[in-house]
Amino acid sequence: MLTHNLGYPRIGAHRELKTACESYWAGHYSGEELAAAGKALRQNHWQIQQQAGMDLVPCNDFSYYDQVLDMTIALGAVPPRFEPLAGAPEMDRYFAMARGYQRDGLDIIALEMTKWFDTNYHYLVPEFQREQSFALNPGKAVEELTEARELGLRPKPVLIGPVSYLLLGKEKESGFHSLQLLDNLLPVYVQLLQELSRAGAEFVQIDEPFLTLDLDQTARTAYLSAFTRIARAVPELKIILTSYFEGLRDNIKLAVNLPVHALHLDLARAPDQLDAVLAAAPRGLSLSLGVVDGRNVWKNDLTASLALIERAVQAVGDERVLVAPSCSLLHVPYDCSLETDAAILPTEIGAWLSFARQKLDEVATLASLAGEGAEAEKNELLAENRATMESRRNSPLIHKAQVKARVRQVAAQDLRRASPFAERHVKQQQRLKLPLFPTTAIGSFPQTDEIRKLRNRLGQGTITAAAYDQAMEREIEQAIRFQEEIGMDVLVHGEFERNDMVQYFGEQLEGCCFTRNGWVQSFGSRCVRPPLLYGDVQRKGPMTVRWSAFAQSLTGKPVKGMLTGPVTILQWSFARDDQPRRETAMQIALAIRDEAGDLEQAGLSVIQIDEPAFREGLPLRRSDRNDYLQWAVDCFRLATSSVGDQTQIHTHMCYSEFNDIMVNIAAMDADVITIETSRSQMELLEAFKNFSYPNDIGPGVYDVHSPRIPSPEEMRDLLERALKYVPKGRLWVNPDCGLKTRGWQETKAALVNMIAAARRLRETRG
Repeated sequence: MLTHNLGYPRIGAHRELKTACESYWAGHYSGEELAAAGKALRQNHWQIQQQAGMDLVPCNDFSYYDQVLDMTIALGAVPPRFEPLAGAPEMDRYFAMARGYQRDGLDIIALEMTKWFDTNYHYLVPEFQREQSFALNPGKAVEELTEARELGLRPKPVLIGPVSYLLLGKEKESGFHSLQLLDNLLPVYVQLLQELSRAGAEFVQIDEPFLTLDLDQTARTAYLSAFTRIARAVPELKIILTSYFEGLRDNIKLAVNLPVHALHLDLARAPDQLDAVLAAAPRGLSLSLGVVDGRNVWKNDLTASLALIERAVQAVGDERVLVAPSCSLLHVPYDCSLETDAAILPTEIGAWLSFARQKLDEVATLASLAGEGAEAEKNELLAENRATMESRRNSPLIHKAQVKARVRQVAAQDLRRASPFAERHVKQQQRLKLPLFPTTAIGSFPQTDEIRKLRNRLGQGTITAAAYDQAMEREIEQAIRFQEEIGMDVLVHGEFERNDMVQYFGEQLEGCCFTRNGWVQSFGSRCVRPPLLYGDVQRKGPMTVRWSAFAQSLTGKPVKGMLTGPVTILQWSFARDDQPRRETAMQIALAIRDEAGDLEQAGLSVIQIDEPAFREGLPLRRSDRNDYLQWAVDCFRLATSSVGDQTQIHTHMCYSEFNDIMVNIAAMDADVITIETSRSQMELLEAFKNFSYPNDIGPGVYDVHSPRIPSPEEMRDLLERALKYVPKGRLWVNPDCGLKTRGWQETKAALVNMIAAARRLRETRG
């Protein structure tokens, strides 16, 4: 049976791609130097996969920023506003779509960005017009295929499928659906496949993750039409149709009858689907079994995975079975062997882990175990793996009776504030005395190279904790003085002491540990090191009070205490898989509840508990959502409900479509919710058109993930649009998100413009 991988981390073992891209953006690298860095990474990753035993190695899964953006360019679907850059260097045009463009007299807004299904990866949203045309630009896909073949590999180009590509996009005109563009798209898509065939492709992986979602009849018809035309146009290609992140469920009959060579199943998320697929699969259809989890970091249970493979082999024969990870390995860290510091990652926990490099070994091992060979060697491998599973299951590091008992004792009264919002609002206004259209930042301010160096020096022991604290205090004081100077109403301390909004808290929670090099791409060059939630979680002690209280002592204006919410900590971590996610989230919620209480006692009048991953955690199938929404809302309310009426609770959410969960967001009962809306030009506020959101709202007025600086007029125009949906007495003014990744010069200019926009709005709307 063949082994294959669906995709590999692009960033490199030491984030080399991040360094290269940011050097190009800063003008330190030429386009040729960036291209050379990308080529070196690609080739290294291909060779690693081949050496690990992958028969088919993916190509065209590499991207300088985002694979959906790459597909947009390959299909010639670049929005018209980027036409003025037609004569600019190719890399400049590419990154302008990702990051915006503001020079040479041009001011172009970037493509909107949102979450890739239920992951923390962000993709750039295609934009479609009613008369959208497409034009082939096959360069990248064909060149990388040729490059891989020249290295002696057996490459498998990876493409986003035509139906999923259209469904991932956004209609920029009303009155039509993106799937109506399928007839326009398919001729160009087929041309791309024909170009790959001519360049020597034998297999092509076509990703259609929407096959695991709820589909209407229009989408089902689109799938039949698209793959029938593809099969007729390129019968020589062996298409591996990949579904992932969920089971096929009611789409099994549709999927198995599409005219493709092989169908990929995510058996990590949905192992129970295998029997139904085997029963429905027609003679001749091969099955790719995603038995190694591409979304989490725990070692594979070889015995359980082998049972799935053997069941498939018995049903269809080993020649029709492929073994693979469940999805692209983009979502997990690079290599466990890079983790050599037991003080950071304890040896016992490290033995339970499998990163991208090790997952390749697991795929190859499973294929070997399922084939013919020495039984004694197989039994030894399985016994060793079972011992690892048992070691983790019974480790005293995992279970804490007092934590489990506290979760069991949570009662209904622990999930609600003392008074309804209307009463709280009056008390908070009396205490805070905020003007109309109050202004605030979301949380973080720029993390300069100097700040990062200070943190590294502290970790290396080359500066004392006292010296580090003094440096952080200077940064916080400068941030407070700047905000006072420009007239911000509710201040933030800047989070200079924090490495990441999840990692910072994870480092101070029991049941959680970290890696030194376990970086994962979030978007573009932004990488995070997710915590490993390996056991029962509780707070070791106050986590943020020292810095928030210091910031508040510097000013008479309110300063927000900044916390990360339980669902986001869960969602942006590699969570344990030996108990329900709800249980882990409740444990985290109790830790955040304790911290919020300590902040209130320290004199903080505003506490923000961010939940940017609340929508991301929503199950992909509608029938599964009610249970999640119930416990996710309960966890937020548990974390926030212990504070008094006069303490104002904020939350922040970003890059999410809210329309179908507005009732649940309202049920969270935050006093103020801030949301990302600028890249969509306030379109996300359509969710508030038919739902009267009861509390205060701060729609973001500028995009913090772009270096462009919006004018006061642009931001005021966005606020005027927001007033169509939000009463003026409940509208806040703020950026889209935290400012950690921006430079100080652009941050100061943008915030000055934002304050000016709010003041002008008060003059005209007050």
